[in-house]
Amino acid sequence: MPGRPIAVIGLGATGSAALYQLARRGVHAIGIEQFELGHDRGSSHGPTRIIRPAHFENPAYGPLMRRAYTLWRELEKLANRKFLHLSGLIEIGSAAGTIVSGSLAAASDLPHELLNAETAMRRHPVFKLPKHFVAVWQPDGGFIEAGIAMAAYIHCATAAGATIRNAEKVLKIAPNRDGVRIKTDRDVIEADAAIVAAGPWLRSLMPELNLPLRVTRQVVGWFEPATLDPVPAFILESEYGVHYGLPAYRRMGIKIAKHHHRDEAVTAENYDMTVSAIDEAAIRAPLAEYLPGAIGALRDAQTCLYTMTPDETFVLDRMPGFARVVIASPCSGHGFKFSPAIGEITADLATRGVTGHDIARFRLQRFG
Repeated sequence: MPGRPIAVIGLGATGSAALYQLARRGVHAIGIEQFELGHDRGSSHGPTRIIRPAHFENPAYGPLMRRAYTLWRELEKLANRKFLHLSGLIEIGSAAGTIVSGSLAAASDLPHELLNAETAMRRHPVFKLPKHFVAVWQPDGGFIEAGIAMAAYIHCATAAGATIRNAEKVLKIAPNRDGVRIKTDRDVIEADAAIVAAGPWLRSLMPELNLPLRVTRQVVGWFEPATLDPVPAFILESEYGVHYGLPAYRRMGIKIAKHHHRDEAVTAENYDMTVSAIDEAAIRAPLAEYLPGAIGALRDAQTCLYTMTPDETFVLDRMPGFARVVIASPCSGHGFKFSPAIGEITADLATRGVTGHDIARFRLQRFG
């Protein structure tokens, strides 16, 4: 393809989706990843992720999530792979809690049911809930097979002409009047524009932005199913914090984790990837009380990273003063499910400078 490329820096879920969106538009696109594709040091690895149409965090996510569902289905069709499983999602807690009240506010125009504790337990016998708990059932929730979805992004991007540069570390991004010069540990790349989707490395790669990002260590466990009753996709808010789970996946077992885990601030370059007994205890905390007998021995565990903004939402914007650099950090622990729509937004910004999506609340200017 003639002309300078648009470079995508970082090929996690955000970068891979952006690369795919660029390539399908006929753009000369290259993706640069400092590790191997699918590596386990960032935020996008692992077999599954929750997907939910209504978000307790903010009803304003609704339009973006609806677009993401459409694009996930398009990607499935193009890749000829099934990875979106809408088996339903149950969100449990007190009626006044953040999860239930937030989900009800966000689901007002979406399919959902409000269940009392008795009805929730009758439908899902794995749970043991106190009488004051209620549950929101979202039939269009469920899970994404994350590894397969990531492979689909890359397959469709390269099939459309994108180039992948693996195991190549970006050292410096130097925007100028005419484009962007990208220095790596192997080369210097002159690009027409760049989408920087570096996840927990974003702050160190773009220090001039002085972004208020906080990287935290997370742990996810897969447990032996100890009952024949199925465990649905769920989010549970209790005195132990917010925990979430996904159905047994292949031979890995039932996925359980604690949102924000132990809230340990780390750096992407230096954090403990081993999983301790303390980590397992933080995940297990509510299980004996609310899922008694459902969860057995720990089969496997992994670490990953959250990249948190102070308002726990995304950063999607062009770099101030350098419109050819797009900053993409759809982070704070709930970005993966949005990635096809975020890929569309970042490709819009890199090629046209504007997007039809409402991204006002994701702009850099909110940080001052």
